Amino acid sequence: MAERTGCVVVGGGPAGMMAGLVLARAGVEVTVLEKHGDFLRDFRGDTVHPTTLELLDELGLFEEFAAIPHAKIRRLVARTEGGQRIAVADLTRLKVRYPYITLAPQWDFLTILAAAGEREPMFRLLRNAEFTDLVRDGSRVAGVRYRGPDGDHELRADLTIAADGRWSRVRERAGLAVTAFRVPFDLWWFRLDTSGAVEESVLPTSADGRLFVVIPRAGYVQMGCLIPKGADAALRAAGIEPLRRAAAKAIPVAAEAASRLAWGDVKLLDVRLDRLSRWHLDGLLCIGDAAHAMSPVGGVGVNLAVQDGVAAAAMLARPLLDGTLTERDLAAVQRRRASAAVFTQRLQRVLHRALGRVVTRGEGLEPPRSLVRLLDRLPALGAIPARLLAVGRRPEHAPDFARR
Repeated sequence: MAERTGCVVVGGGPAGMMAGLVLARAGVEVTVLEKHGDFLRDFRGDTVHPTTLELLDELGLFEEFAAIPHAKIRRLVARTEGGQRIAVADLTRLKVRYPYITLAPQWDFLTILAAAGEREPMFRLLRNAEFTDLVRDGSRVAGVRYRGPDGDHELRADLTIAADGRWSRVRERAGLAVTAFRVPFDLWWFRLDTSGAVEESVLPTSADGRLFVVIPRAGYVQMGCLIPKGADAALRAAGIEPLRRAAAKAIPVAAEAASRLAWGDVKLLDVRLDRLSRWHLDGLLCIGDAAHAMSPVGGVGVNLAVQDGVAAAAMLARPLLDGTLTERDLAAVQRRRASAAVFTQRLQRVLHRALGRVVTRGEGLEPPRSLVRLLDRLPALGAIPARLLAVGRRPEHAPDFARR
């Protein structure tokens, strides 16, 4: 079955949904392919930063977002092995419209974007539509093939946007070269029911020599435990009791649930950090994790992906409408967004080295006393890491045609 659209977006994550929505508001016919039937995947990025909150406001979607269950983080706090709280970053010192980070289920965030898209006559979201291959006209990418509930389809398009994540099948089929950077740790992800409130922070909590990242939910927490790269099998063979004890100590209100934790509840996340040297071919553009996979450190992946989507749509809407799109237009998107990706990955690599030493030694988090004293004496310094993590480089804004 052959079809046609102006732009086909592969992947219904933050980058793909945002690009599809903004392009549709420009009047470009857009089809978004999402291989799942819903957005209900656990352990996805849930941190929504001030720049994304402002984008939602510009798009007329902030009130809908504010109505979903979410937590607000105004200070980024780490907790040491001895239980000391260290305020590393203070978002209240930022001169931004929303001086906080929210923790909100990604499926709710994506549902808002999907609903906004479906209110646009030029937007179409196809669920249970799995990408299978690229369609080519000579050297040009001319669309995709996908498998839906009713069989195989060919969808031709003036532009194909790959937004299908860090394991992108589109970029693999396109043959784009990926540069991978060493990451010294992986993550165990699991959830624990809680009997009380949990302090909101996206920085590590240390207990029994282990580092945890904790995302509070209504009645439970998502927890990530950093482990040495490639150590999953050996640690599982040693037994689960050390993990149970450490998780209970890190989050006392989850101690009862931690005592019942089983290996079947613990999922391994292979942490990756990579990027394409070239994000595009004629007729194809990669954005979000498909162009630059981020690690979970700092919770920046969602926000970079969203900003990629907005920038791509803002810059490509007019060439698509005029029928003048060339690979030079796609290269311009990469030039605009690559500096933000490179800047953020360099920052993550610095943090990886520091966290990697802690994880490998198993001694827990104990920052230098001189650094702790400096942060205590000069709290205004908290604005610097707050801006690096929560705002980053080159935040994007919604184009005028997409604002509501």
